[in-house]
Amino acid sequence: MKNIIGCQLAVIALFLLIIGCKKDKNLDHTQVTEVSTLFAPENNKFLVLQPLSGTAVFEWSQAKAEDSGVVLYEVVFDKESGDFSKPLYSVSSDGNGLYNKLTFAFKDLNRIAEMAGIPPSAAGKIKWTVWSSKGINVKKSGQVNTLEIERPEGFSSIPADLYLTGAATEGGADLSQAKHFKQIAAGSFEIYTSLKAGTYSFAERNSGSPIMYSLSGSNKLIEGGTTTVTGETKQYRLVVDFNSATVVATQIVSVGLWFAPDNKILVELPYKGNGQWEVKGTPIVFKQETWGRDERYKFRLNVKDVAGTLATEDFGSGNRDNNRPDDNSSLAYWHLKPVPTSQWDFCYKFNGNADNKNVDVLVDFSAAATAYTHSITVK
Repeated sequence: MKNIIGCQLAVIALFLLIIGCKKDKNLDHTQVTEVSTLFAPENNKFLVLQPLSGTAVFEWSQAKAEDSGVVLYEVVFDKESGDFSKPLYSVSSDGNGLYNKLTFAFKDLNRIAEMAGIPPSAAGKIKWTVWSSKGINVKKSGQVNTLEIERPEGFSSIPADLYLTGAATEGGADLSQAKHFKQIAAGSFEIYTSLKAGTYSFAERNSGSPIMYSLSGSNKLIEGGTTTVTGETKQYRLVVDFNSATVVATQIVSVGLWFAPDNKILVELPYKGNGQWEVKGTPIVFKQETWGRDERYKFRLNVKDVAGTLATEDFGSGNRDNNRPDDNSSLAYWHLKPVPTSQWDFCYKFNGNADNKNVDVLVDFSAAATAYTHSITVK
């Protein structure tokens, strides 16, 4: 019996030895050489991340695999004082790691620079190298290049949404009542609103504990803090751009219904709140011309910049000329777009039923609408 058991144990041991040898043999074929040379960016290259939509190209010499098969590459980044034991960031090369080249977006380098402690609008250094492998048995290149990066003014992490909150705002200090911005471009947000004496902040969301932003003493967008408003209540268009860390505040002095036939503002619309201006029961009389009755209109805004300079802006149709609308006209007919300041071009036309009638006119610059728009209601 003991002999049988002994034989069985010997067979098992032999089997394990064979498997072990086969496993070791397979592992031998996963060996690769290290990357010997980093070509680009060359050592101590100075790179300005502007515009942030740009890209940088990393290139290096090919490594070789013992089985003459493919080699996978990973580009690894660390702070200037790091040793890559805990790298800041790593990414596979182009072609899912197959190519000895990496096309890398400036915006991603900007994030890495931020992780390395380099502030916006400043320059600092990071290091990069390449690791080669076949998925295991990673070989770390003996060459390390330093890359000096100048970051742009903007933020590397841009919120997906933005709200206006604080005692100076229409929603008050209750975060759940914060006023929503409209996103007008990647990283850029806009709101038409009113501000009174008090403080306000920009919030990435209107619940929980969002990241807050404000204006610095040099009028730059910064994380944290509040912005103070003094004086009487006024209406503004605020454009917050995280790409350039700027806030442009334009005072909306007035919104007027521009009647092209008379070349003047027919009536000014009082501010209703929540980015809307409205006048009720204003009389409309088309102008009699030799060819018929003229009913063209658009909207003229009188605005003032932070320096107090006055200007006018026209909002009208996307079409240079239009037919009279009817009940079947699309919602897009009423959309408001910035247009050249002129008497006749890019005007709307009143519905024929508005002639010699009173109408309610609503201009809607709120974020709730999919597009800025307006409405004319015949009474």
